Amino acid sequence: MLLLTLVCLVPSVTAFSAEKKIWAKSFLNQKAPELVVGKWLSAEPNRKGKFVLVDFWATWCGPCRKAIPELNSLHQKFRDRLIVIGISDETESKVKAMANPKIEYFSAIDTQARTKKAVKVEGIPHVMIIDPKGLVRWEGFPLLEGYELSEKVVGEILEKYSK
Repeated sequence: MLLLTLVCLVPSVTAFSAEKKIWAKSFLNQKAPELVVGKWLSAEPNRKGKFVLVDFWATWCGPCRKAIPELNSLHQKFRDRLIVIGISDETESKVKAMANPKIEYFSAIDTQARTKKAVKVEGIPHVMIIDPKGLVRWEGFPLLEGYELSEKVVGEILEKYSK
């Protein structure tokens, strides 16, 4: 029950992926759904040949906001190989009004939540790391105890799936 207080739940459906609890449909080692963006709030990144980390988040979600500095760090450390994108289904004005923490990676909105619905995200933040071939190599709640998305984990994913 303590864990559920850490995840911002949208009506609940739960999936399991290799014993790890996720609040979305699992796409692990499968083709990722198309990333549909309503509007880029930053420059649109060139994703060709890169790993892409997609973070589904919202301004009202405490754990989402807690993850932003970690995602900023991943963006800085791996910027040559990894594109970090935060996507919210909120309005542009809501996202732009959030000054703290500051998002230093690529940012977009889709008020129709098309990719979020395709992934069946039920709890946020929800992160997917997609390799250059379009396959999901990591997914889940980035702060989940025992399964945290750390620099070490990201580095291992980039190394393993770059070959």
